[in-house]
Amino acid sequence: MTNILYYLPLGAALLLTSCAVQLARVPDQTPAQMQAAYRVTKDVAYGADPEQKLDMYLSPTANHLKQKNYTIVFLHGGGYYVSDKTREERYIQPYLKKGLNVVNMNYRIKRGVPLATEDLTYALNFLQANNATYHLDLSRIIVTGFSAGAHIASLVAVTANDPAYTPKLDSGLKIAGVVNFSGPVDGLDVVEKVFMSNDVPVMKAIGVALFPETTDYAPKDYIRKFEPITYFDKNDPPFFIWQGGKDDQVPPVTFEKFVALLKQNPQKNEVLFVPDGQHSPSAAELANAYQAIFEFLDKKVK
Repeated sequence: MTNILYYLPLGAALLLTSCAVQLARVPDQTPAQMQAAYRVTKDVAYGADPEQKLDMYLSPTANHLKQKNYTIVFLHGGGYYVSDKTREERYIQPYLKKGLNVVNMNYRIKRGVPLATEDLTYALNFLQANNATYHLDLSRIIVTGFSAGAHIASLVAVTANDPAYTPKLDSGLKIAGVVNFSGPVDGLDVVEKVFMSNDVPVMKAIGVALFPETTDYAPKDYIRKFEPITYFDKNDPPFFIWQGGKDDQVPPVTFEKFVALLKQNPQKNEVLFVPDGQHSPSAAELANAYQAIFEFLDKKVK
């Protein structure tokens, strides 16, 4: 096997082989190198609503990653009610260090799960319509998020091959994998009760706002439409799920059935269960997770 050495801008050397690139082996760029290399455009509008904005991080070296030249699209958490793309950038930093193209997006909040879950599709369709400007590889999209954002990413990924589900992704877009940190995949009724019964005002407000079409707890038949497990099948993209055993917002019980489905194909999917993990991973847990994520992208995502 012949090794080829590409000398990238900023003095960073990327060791590639003639057969395959391994993201786990790509040296991390320093903050100074990233700042000098990336072309960053903030608050690009992908829809008419003021909250439908995204940040673009375009890498001049992404093409050198060849078949691992994924387009990373990240969605923040916050219960579909609070937070912002600028507040959870720690989740995109590991991808930026590898020289990948990254999209960090907002979506409509405080208006419920049904509306929020539409916005990833609109954002991806926007990228496709404007790709003459961005030059992204949209046949290798990794959708990822934390908490509510991870739920949205998971739902869009598993409904992409469902002809009855709307809104639809435009042709030419392909979700190659999903990275889910603490995002609901089942049991949204359990999550709703966790928040609505909470004594902290903002937590209760989140619970009330999850399904604004209802004045009380939403019917299970209605909630099921927004649970990724409803649509899961063997043709869905590979999943990586990080799950904290002491998560008090998205209880571990809500993952059990979905995780069992993923584990039926361990050559395709990866589950990282952290017994003492909370809803949000610690710095050390996050660092360990990204080691596993890059191995997942190298070995299980095509």
